[in-house]
Amino acid sequence: MKMTEGVEWTAHACALLAALPPGIGLPANALAEFHALAPAYMAKHMQALARGGVVESVRGAGGGYRLARPATDISLWDIVEAIEGAEPAFRCSEIRQQGPCVTPNGDFRKPCEIHSAFGKAEMAWRAHLKSVSLADIATEVTRKSSPQKRAAVTVWLQEKLA
Repeated sequence: MKMTEGVEWTAHACALLAALPPGIGLPANALAEFHALAPAYMAKHMQALARGGVVESVRGAGGGYRLARPATDISLWDIVEAIEGAEPAFRCSEIRQQGPCVTPNGDFRKPCEIHSAFGKAEMAWRAHLKSVSLADIATEVTRKSSPQKRAAVTVWLQEKLA
């Protein structure tokens, strides 16, 4: 399965938003700058996250994008769904109903073994993404970041929020 870069970009952007004080947002341009990304592309994806209820856009002082609910209540699946949609990654085309060996009275009411295997894998993948919150990600990022990196992020955020 291949997801678009937008999922990665917005997951990183949301992890950064999780570090903000309550009620404060960052403009899409600042989120793009932080990750050296194209501002228009980041803005487009942030709008998709807003439509998906992951972030909200706020105008005025302290405005920009901020998480729409606590980081503990936003999963990685929420981000994937907002950017990619909820359609399954595997789409069965019932290929078993084609070819020279198909029986006219074949029973195709039940999914084949291949469809079932991909379906189980998709359910496991989604369940895992639903079990990982932005708060979990933010905690791990903080834990694994060097003191210098944490200081650099703090200074950068203070400059953008001033």
